[in-house]
Amino acid sequence: MDKKIAFIFPGQGAQYVGMGKDFYKAYSIVRETFEEANALVNSNLSKLMFEGPADVLTLTKNSQIAIYIMSVALWRVIKQEFPEIEPAVVAGLSLGEYSALTASGRLAFRDGVCLVQARGEYMYGAGVKFPGTMAVTLGMDSQDVHAIVDPIEGVWVANLNCPGQVVISGAVKGITKASALLKEKGAKRVLPLDVSGAFHSGLMDEARKRLQEKIDELELGESSVDLVMNVPGDFVSENKIRKNMIDQVAAPVYWERGIRRMEEYGVQLFIEIGPGKTLSGLNRKIGVRGKTVSIGKMEDLEALIQGAVNGVT
Repeated sequence: MDKKIAFIFPGQGAQYVGMGKDFYKAYSIVRETFEEANALVNSNLSKLMFEGPADVLTLTKNSQIAIYIMSVALWRVIKQEFPEIEPAVVAGLSLGEYSALTASGRLAFRDGVCLVQARGEYMYGAGVKFPGTMAVTLGMDSQDVHAIVDPIEGVWVANLNCPGQVVISGAVKGITKASALLKEKGAKRVLPLDVSGAFHSGLMDEARKRLQEKIDELELGESSVDLVMNVPGDFVSENKIRKNMIDQVAAPVYWERGIRRMEEYGVQLFIEIGPGKTLSGLNRKIGVRGKTVSIGKMEDLEALIQGAVNGVT
């Protein structure tokens, strides 16, 4: 492939009942991936992913590990079926960074499963201990959102995903106050998010500290594939990866900035790997000039096959 390609991986919220089932039936490498993960966590995760119930799958401690497993399984299919498609750079939205680290060869799948399971459990526990929520502000510049919410105790800017879309996070009382003030100051809409905690905020600090112990012990490999991380929303050197993984739990996600940096780097094709099409939607709102292809279901892979045959990709 002569185009510069980026592999991008979704984060929490992309999960749905039935995720990965079609690939599981079609590819032995997917079955092996799911079975290895089931054994590592001593739980039938694939059954939960295929059959639900949805409210249990959506719990942070389940959804994070489910999305990671499916994303890696689909990446392995692409690697097996399209060895000529190699990324120049990888990135992931929040949880998706762990999939990106695995796809780049830096994080072994076995280690990733254990680490993501711990991350999900720690963040779920922090959400129970320090209750909070999140809301998305539409139609307002990030600087204006910061100016309004930064003075409010217990509220943080959490995600800068695309133009005119800024997610805030924090204590329920603070988010309620911030939401009203944002609308008063000109936000088109402020919508509550259906989440079980105040992710990427100071209320996740305990989860961040607990995860740090595991990340400090983690063995990371080197890779020739470039890596863009949510913290700082840019390409990172190998010696910054651990710190950024730790900080990201309680720090803002600079997704739009990272996508723009990849475009400046010359990426012409983004391949979203994992459940849902959230990242493709964000790329449209960001105004990415290159093409974005989502691989989440079997028919998506068939489209990629046709693209490869016809020289589209």
